Amino acid sequence: MTDLSARQHQMFPVLNPHQMETAKRFASGEPQRFEPGDLIYKVGDHAAPAWLVLEGSMDVFRHEGLSHEAPITTHGVGQLSGEVNQLSGRPTLAGARAGSTGCTAVAFDAAHLRALVIGSADVGEIIMRSFILRRVGLIDVGAGSVLVGTAGNAALSRLQGFLARNAFPYVVLDAASEGEGRALVERLGILASELPLMVCPNGTVLKRPTDAEAAACLGMTPELKPGKVYDVAVVGAGPAGLATAVYAASEGLEVIVIDERSVGGQAGASSRIENYLGFPTGISGQALAGRAYNQALKFGAEMVLPVEVQGLITPADERAPLGLDLAGDRTVEARCVVVASGARYRRPDVARIEEFEGNGVSYWASPIEAKLCAGEEIALVGGGNSAGQAVAYLAPHVKTLHLVVRRALTETMSQYLIDRIAALPNVELHMDSEVVGIDGDATTGLTSATLRSRRDESERQLPLHHLFLFIGADPNASWLADRVHTDTKGFIVTGRPYDNGGHITRIPLPLETSLPNVFAIGDVRAGSTKRVAAAVGEGAAVVAQIHAALSLVTVK
Repeated sequence: MTDLSARQHQMFPVLNPHQMETAKRFASGEPQRFEPGDLIYKVGDHAAPAWLVLEGSMDVFRHEGLSHEAPITTHGVGQLSGEVNQLSGRPTLAGARAGSTGCTAVAFDAAHLRALVIGSADVGEIIMRSFILRRVGLIDVGAGSVLVGTAGNAALSRLQGFLARNAFPYVVLDAASEGEGRALVERLGILASELPLMVCPNGTVLKRPTDAEAAACLGMTPELKPGKVYDVAVVGAGPAGLATAVYAASEGLEVIVIDERSVGGQAGASSRIENYLGFPTGISGQALAGRAYNQALKFGAEMVLPVEVQGLITPADERAPLGLDLAGDRTVEARCVVVASGARYRRPDVARIEEFEGNGVSYWASPIEAKLCAGEEIALVGGGNSAGQAVAYLAPHVKTLHLVVRRALTETMSQYLIDRIAALPNVELHMDSEVVGIDGDATTGLTSATLRSRRDESERQLPLHHLFLFIGADPNASWLADRVHTDTKGFIVTGRPYDNGGHITRIPLPLETSLPNVFAIGDVRAGSTKRVAAAVGEGAAVVAQIHAALSLVTVK
């Protein structure tokens, strides 16, 4: 839990009279008067504006558990309500009532709030910092969704991971022990096969929801406007895609970002990145992605999560917009498409591995996984930097960590991580080895993994319930691989002349694919450097090339 006690003045700042006058110029309406106790907005309201208090006070509250309210703060004159969701018009995680003497306040809807944040540097900085800190506070107390399930349930762990990676607050209630969780299960007659339940901020109850169903209930998946043509559609919300969103939106382009999972991509699963420029003490991949996500919202980029892109539509007329086929029979049109879909976690050729994904087999190491395997014996497969970061993060939580690698760490891992692993007393290194079998069942989950030495073919069975796989990734480009040129491994080739109907139309830009106005950046691009900093750099560089491409063609 984050200690925010010393940052209350930043979490709930008070604007001075000059700053209030500046802010009021961006308001979306005239001041409104609320009598004592009047409900200004309730938890779960869509597009609830932020309110600047001009007179009186405003009491802000949150849900606590399933049936209670808890106070958050009381806003006085010069204070602004809201948090990160107010920047995008998504459902609010808090509610507010007029204080004991009533309240006069002026509203800022999402568009006017973003205009204020961008239009006034000093006020914008104050607001952004306060909104981010308030979201951190809500995450700490679980003031969002309520999950009801049993510990160790794979579907519950999946939902926890999805919400955590998207920085959405939640609290878990045990369905098996006395309390609100069990009472809700009994009252609704919920079967064990229907768990976990998810209670959204607006009161909707979902039974064993998918990530997409959860996102829809929480307002994370916005309604797409039919017929709208964006300047840029970005496929993938990893470091490369988020960098494109920030730079393109800040330069006035209309941007939409689509990802089938969550923000951060593979980098978002890194427990600590220590060699990223500007962060001498390191930063988690999730924190880095969260900052970029908030920047993108600040500049007006639309974020669509978790929605799968299923295909690319290329019109016969180069002046017509490109299209993206999305899951759920939806379509997005854009003048340019940036493919930043990264890579998919590689699955080893081990029988039944897919059966235990989420039920003992994991491809990332977050606080959720660390808590599940605390004090246990675990195995981790992989010798790259991501594997090294995961070992350094997980080892202090577990009894023994078996690190399984096929070749010397010096060939694949940064030296600082090798040194750190060598200093961990509970890490047992299995060199020149691989996992060849696993065992378990649906009820108990994973129960063992079998290792085989590549030197002498000897085998060893390890009794364990958690196996972490960091063995690289394959390009996530199957949805358009038959439309653009790729190399032999499936990575998208950029910057090479393309032949359109028997003649060369023009030389593509360095990050442009074999299709005009379709760009590829980050891990999905052939020849790219597989580092977070390189991905961010390509995300920035592609925006200049987008401007150049758009200057060559006028879209109908």
